[in-house]
Amino acid sequence: MRNKLLFTSLLLGSTLISFGQDEKLDMPIIQKIREEGLQRSQVMETAFYLTDVNGPRLQGPGFMKAANWAKTKLTGWGLQNARLEPWGEWGKGWAVEHCYLAMTVPYYKTIIAIPRAWSGSTNKLQAADILYISSTDTTALESYRSKLKNKVILLDQAYTITPTFRADASRYTDEALQKMANEAPPAQRSGPDTTYRSRILAMRTQNAFNQKMRKLAKQEGALGMLNTTQNSIDGTLFVSGDYANAAIGATPDDLADLSIAVEDYLTLCRLMKAGVPVKLEIDVKTKFFTDDTKGYNVLAEIPGTDPKLKEEVVMLGAHFDSWHAATGATDNAAGSAVMMEAIRILKTIGVKPRRTIRLALWSGEEQGLHGSKNYVNNHLVDPATNKLTKEGDNIAAYFNVDNGTGKIRGVYLQGNQAVGPIFSQWLKPFNDLGAIAVTPRNTGGTDHLSFDRVGLPGFQFIQDPIEYGTRTHHTNMDTYDHLQPDDLKQAATVVASFVYNAAMRDQKLPRKAATDQAAR
Repeated sequence: MRNKLLFTSLLLGSTLISFGQDEKLDMPIIQKIREEGLQRSQVMETAFYLTDVNGPRLQGPGFMKAANWAKTKLTGWGLQNARLEPWGEWGKGWAVEHCYLAMTVPYYKTIIAIPRAWSGSTNKLQAADILYISSTDTTALESYRSKLKNKVILLDQAYTITPTFRADASRYTDEALQKMANEAPPAQRSGPDTTYRSRILAMRTQNAFNQKMRKLAKQEGALGMLNTTQNSIDGTLFVSGDYANAAIGATPDDLADLSIAVEDYLTLCRLMKAGVPVKLEIDVKTKFFTDDTKGYNVLAEIPGTDPKLKEEVVMLGAHFDSWHAATGATDNAAGSAVMMEAIRILKTIGVKPRRTIRLALWSGEEQGLHGSKNYVNNHLVDPATNKLTKEGDNIAAYFNVDNGTGKIRGVYLQGNQAVGPIFSQWLKPFNDLGAIAVTPRNTGGTDHLSFDRVGLPGFQFIQDPIEYGTRTHHTNMDTYDHLQPDDLKQAATVVASFVYNAAMRDQKLPRKAATDQAAR
């Protein structure tokens, strides 16, 4: 009750409430945003169509089916210039048509298995023995050359499974959010990030081994290979694809490459180490698509109305693509549905923004931020000078959602200290909904980085983790049932208000100082 009274008190008095210098919030509009977003939300209907109806949105046909649906939906809501904009060459599309794996000796056991993206097929049901390889030395692979035909490859792993004593789902406490808010601004790095470089070197070494293994295995007639991860436990499989080759380097006759649970993987390893005969049945059919090899983003707008500011643009976006083990609900149908809902809210309540508001639903994020990165390169940066174009300089702000289904708890500043007091004021009307924290912390791994790296104000929201890192992110459990309706309604409402405030402000949001840019 106290929080409700607090918000109601903000609405009393004048139409514009000033929390600080130049930050005058239009409280009647914010109240309309809250009513539309919290009481008449369509966010779960949008999420249903993106997941259950469409299926996975992997780069290719799955993405394009959903993108065309979104374009039609945005047009129906009255958005202007809804379109699929090509950003460049992507490569082959890919989809799974059939997958079956079982152990038949020493006893029958069905094995949950999901092909890694852009892996190949067995073309039919085949019986197979396992070739167990304990060495990761690329020079030692030659000793297996005559042993690979009709085999499924199993590489030794030393994983161990330990009980999980923590709950899968969590929310930030007020104390944790306060700690984030109190952090010092990110320090400038004085030298190379040796930890990052070591990790990249290890990945490259493993990738070199895997690529040589696949090449040799394909030459010698192997049927496929198995893989797992340490956290693929309790029926949850973490599945992605070959980042190095992705779509362009893959061919239909590549090996079948199946992700399985770590429990099943370790069972097979123990049996092979003990010399127990093991036989498998495997049947995998994947399909490659070459009819359209371009990548596309979905864009739509509410045009600006101020003659002096309408060429400036406030952008909101989320990556629209997903991996394929499930339907990509929390990663990132949630973020896409939130951003579509945010712009629907603004259109429905009839706002007349001074600046243009542009929604972007990105493709190819999972393989390296391709959609947003190429949008920035194609529109916002001059390749000859590496400086912002006029269109780039007109970007007032970019807001991103890509951390699952949790409600918004605040904003990461990406080291942009000047914008902190502004965002703190913008959050005040939503403190009663749990959105309270502004942290100087950087966060990475998603599309706001494409803007931040060229000096534009790009921001990701802080969200409650829920089950994102433990159960749904890049897994076969990432389905509609793991979405939290009230959290997504709150998120869309907060985003809509932030976008509206940025579109109505007299000035664009502050950008990082030159020293901050040099530190990125």
